[in-house]
This record gives sequence, structure tokens and C-alpha cells, in this order.
Amino acid sequence: MTFEHILRDMTAKYLSTSMSLDLRSRACYHTSVMEAIRALERSHRKPAVPQVMSGDTVRVHQLIKEGNKQRTQVFEGVVIRRHRLDELTATITVRRIASGVGVEKTFLLHSPNVSKVEILRRAKVRRNFLSYLRDRRGKSARLKEIPFDKAAANADVDAAVTEIDPVEGTDALNDATSLEEEVKVEERADDEAPQVDEAALPAEETEEGLEKAL
Repeated sequence: MTFEHILRDMTAKYLSTSMSLDLRSRACYHTSVMEAIRALERSHRKPAVPQVMSGDTVRVHQLIKEGNKQRTQVFEGVVIRRHRLDELTATITVRRIASGVGVEKTFLLHSPNVSKVEILRRAKVRRNFLSYLRDRRGKSARLKEIPFDKAAANADVDAAVTEIDPVEGTDALNDATSLEEEVKVEERADDEAPQVDEAALPAEETEEGLEKAL
């Protein structure tokens, strides 16, 4: 059951129960329901979320599911808006220019589909919503970059992403195949494959065609 279904059921139960209570009992019940909602939100929060600022150049890693397959899509651009960063519904809007066309995507920071957000550069801006960038092109759309500690800004996020169970991590590393071994296996398979004379293929196909015609 998703978070939206749980919240909808709790709201329906709250409305049906609160109508049958007096004013004091209704206030107490409202407080208990709000505490339950806050606890539910805390359980769905990520342990660490980057402190993204408007004007930052970020690289967002998003999980894309296509049937039974799953891949990571990277979207890099400038943050033109951030919204409710202290809540579960924290979002950032990232804009980039692709083939001369402006593309904007809004990401939920606490969504499980957003695996990682990297802060690449930081710029000096005085607004939260940089809507004026939509009308600018070329040099006029560039923001004044300011120095910042990139390692410190991404340290908490990297630690949260790479945190794994020590036992499971050791087993996975022991069972993993190195890249060199995979290359050797592929080269061995290519050497063992039967060699085909490409020059003789057209002549053989011509002979087979004549035999079928006869």
C-alpha cells in the first residue's frame, strides 16, 4: 500500500470518527492523527538530502523502470526552483538546454526513484524562482559562479547512498567478477568461435540459390 492510500484511509477514518465526538475529544483525536501522519512521513524520509540552492548546477540520478528492466538516467542542469525542502514533499525544478530547446523536470527529493543528487557548481542568485532564465540564451543565461566546498556538500549524500550491510557487502564483493576476468572470458569465447571466411560467403550463397532454382 502506497503512502497516498494510507493517508487517504486515515483521512476518511478521521472524518467519520470526528463527527461523532464532542469538541474536546475531537481536538485530542485530531492531535493523535497528526502525530500518526508525522510518524508516517518520517518513515518515508531519506536519511540525508542535499542542501540544494537555487542556481546550483546539479546532476540527478533517476531510476527508470522499463518492464522487468531498470536503468539509471542522469539529468544535469540548473536548479531554477526549490520547494518545501524541510518536508516530505520537497521538490527541485532543474532546467537544461537540449538541442536548443529548454527542458525542465521536477524531482521529488525523497522519492525512491531519485537515487542520488550531486551538486556540481554553485552560483550567486538573489531569488528562489529563477524564471527569467527561460527567456535568456547563451552568455546572458550564465550565472556568476561562487566557490564552495563540493566534497562537504555531497559528503552526507554519498555516505547515505553507499551505506550497506557489512556482511552482505562482503559476500557481494567475494562473489563479484572483476572486469579483467570478464574481458578474458569474452576474448576466450571469441578465439574459440569458428572462423568464417567472409570472402567465400557470397560464392556459397550464389551456389545455394542456383541449387534451389534448379
